Amino acid sequence: MEGQRRRARQADVARLAGVSQATVSAVVNGRGPETGIPEQTVQRVLEAVRQLGYAANPAARSLRGKRNRLLGVHTFESIFPVDQLDFYHEFLVGIEQQAVADGYDLVLFASTEDLDGRRRIYSDGMNRLALADGSVLLGVEPGSTELARLAAEGYPFVHIGRRTVPGTEIAWVGADYASATREVVGRLAALGHRRIAYVTGPDRMEVFLDKEAGYRAGCADAGLPELMYVTSQLDPAWVDAAHAGGVTAVLAENEPLARQLVAALAERGMAAPADMSVVVLVTMTESGWSSLRIPRNEMGRSAVKMLTRILAGSGDPGDRHHLLPCGLPDDHMIGPPGS
Repeated sequence: MEGQRRRARQADVARLAGVSQATVSAVVNGRGPETGIPEQTVQRVLEAVRQLGYAANPAARSLRGKRNRLLGVHTFESIFPVDQLDFYHEFLVGIEQQAVADGYDLVLFASTEDLDGRRRIYSDGMNRLALADGSVLLGVEPGSTELARLAAEGYPFVHIGRRTVPGTEIAWVGADYASATREVVGRLAALGHRRIAYVTGPDRMEVFLDKEAGYRAGCADAGLPELMYVTSQLDPAWVDAAHAGGVTAVLAENEPLARQLVAALAERGMAAPADMSVVVLVTMTESGWSSLRIPRNEMGRSAVKMLTRILAGSGDPGDRHHLLPCGLPDDHMIGPPGS
């Protein structure tokens, strides 16, 4: 179109520098010295590159096996936040901050969702992440097939959240939910609670299993009975039964169950912590809740650090799993029984 400048090509650089296109390719890809190109020729090519504003195609560079200092971010469902209160926002901020600190650009992969609502890494048999040197993956993803395939292909990636993939080892950065939940149970027991219920949903991924393990360990430490409830819906009838059974504190595994519990308490004219202490085992984005403080920003930064170490081939190859401590809940919804 008239008035628009055509993007410079290697052929244009070669013509201006008076060299072959193969020489230009070697120089812009950092292979000038190893291919025996004289330094004065290298400088002539680089000057032509500057004059023409030539920029190498990062996709083509990646296909040739070269690093282009791009890190990918892929999510398994629609989680890119539009609000700073979004749960995933701090993960992405941490990823961006560390990528900038390490001198990498980021590319966000947001594919069209399948009918089941999940996003796929592979499309028509091709790894869509291959444009980037390596990628950070996050979000809930029930299956492990694509992760196993990525690992088998040797594509560098780090998963945010502890993940177990049968038959292979993957790199991950997670939160130490087990230790934090165990401490929460101990804290409630020290306040005098003797019947502490744990409410969980039907999905049992690693993150939920870690919290459950912490609850069981905490009950064992304090000599308390395990009161596990698996449900997707808490209503006033559940509150009635729990209250009649002597339950004075509840650990809610996720946000929906926590909100349902507080609403059900309100329907019965009850509240936390006066009638029942409530702890949410995930970070709530608004104040007023007693919830775990997941180190989301630090997890994002740690994932990028681990990925760049993998790309550089540095560090202990066995150091591919990293758990970060959670912050413990405040006292908004925690108190002694009958407080």
